[in-house]
Amino acid sequence: MDAATLARHWCAQLARRDAAPYSEATLTPGSELASELPGALALVAAEALAQDVRLNIVVADDEPLPEISNALDLALRPLCLVLPAAEHVGRIAFRATLALLKSRLTRAGDELSLPVWQRLQQDLQRREALWRASLAWLARDLEQEPWPDRTPTLFPVRILPAALAQRLTLPADWILLLDAHRLPAELRQATPTSRTLALAAPFVSAGALRLADAATRRRLELEVLAQELAELELELATTQAELAAFSLRYGRKIGARLAQLDELQARLAERLATERWHDAEAAKASRCRRAQAERSRREQEKMCEAPPAPVVPDASLKQSFRRLAQQIHPDRATSESDRAWRTQLMSEANRAYRAGDLAALEEVRALWLEGEKGRTRPRLGDTRADDQLGRLRRRIAQIGRELEGLYGSPLYELFVATRQAQRQGRDLLQEMAERLDVQIAAAQAALADGDRP
Repeated sequence: MDAATLARHWCAQLARRDAAPYSEATLTPGSELASELPGALALVAAEALAQDVRLNIVVADDEPLPEISNALDLALRPLCLVLPAAEHVGRIAFRATLALLKSRLTRAGDELSLPVWQRLQQDLQRREALWRASLAWLARDLEQEPWPDRTPTLFPVRILPAALAQRLTLPADWILLLDAHRLPAELRQATPTSRTLALAAPFVSAGALRLADAATRRRLELEVLAQELAELELELATTQAELAAFSLRYGRKIGARLAQLDELQARLAERLATERWHDAEAAKASRCRRAQAERSRREQEKMCEAPPAPVVPDASLKQSFRRLAQQIHPDRATSESDRAWRTQLMSEANRAYRAGDLAALEEVRALWLEGEKGRTRPRLGDTRADDQLGRLRRRIAQIGRELEGLYGSPLYELFVATRQAQRQGRDLLQEMAERLDVQIAAAQAALADGDRP
């Protein structure tokens, strides 16, 4: 049984209007089902979003969270809140997902035209006060500050362990209980406003035995955060690639015209200064125009020397980068030498991603796997785990600031405006180019008039 079949089966049970509020599903045991589980749950999440129903996926513990999160569709991932059980780790994961959602809304990419994203934007408008409070909490980045009450309800899909589900009591239309026999009895009950499907899933490993070990719990918490960080690294790399590609397009289409116009205006100012040799203001204006023309000329020369436009990454490249970043990220290092090795690999991965080179990404993965052969990872003690947790938290916050810096730039504002105009059937850069052509023609005519005897 594949992931799609499992998902269809579960969604059909949850969507049946004549079904009981609480039902159970027993699947035939099989080792192959374990590998299908994350994908099946991701497809259930996608279907819930498509049908505009709120979904809670409740798991026994943190163990399945990274793989479920990795399986989620990249376009839908910011709509899905994945939270680990530990409160302090959950706050970091929450900040990462909230930052990802804010970034995706700011980027205004093609996915925002999907009905699910349009519904979300309408919901955020209706709940503007909560959305603003959540963004203010994100901006403050205070380690011990809890998120605003009801903020998790901004996300249509919530994936969380039983302990957290009990504490948050999030309303949902569909509730999917994974490995239900291990969940508290109060979660395995019908609710008046939800349809609950309890999965007796013998293919889920007996994580409770392993999670009794504190070191294993910490490892899984860090794994969840590493996955969240990988999502943000992907978001940052994608934003940088998009902006770099747009910058090159802008420079070649608009920059060349601006440089030409600045040169013409400098020559006009210089001629005026010559005619009004006694006018200090005319001389000053001439010098300013010439300085501007020189800056434009140098910028245009740099643009002409620039490499070909970066490739805007496709879905397969994004998936590969996300999984690789989760494995090799420098903030998961256990020693200085490990960090240096990971930093080098991460640099190569970013370079391959910006170049749109999937083969190069796979080469980086092969180097990582080769370096990991026979290597014994030190056991995560409390101090080492806390250090790694701190690094992950700081990097998540840093990426948020970097994204804010990119989105606050005039060039990115123009990029977003160009994207929105394109959806309306307009080419904003072409319109700008045509207006510049008119100005250039007028400046050329003015110069020609002045040159006539």
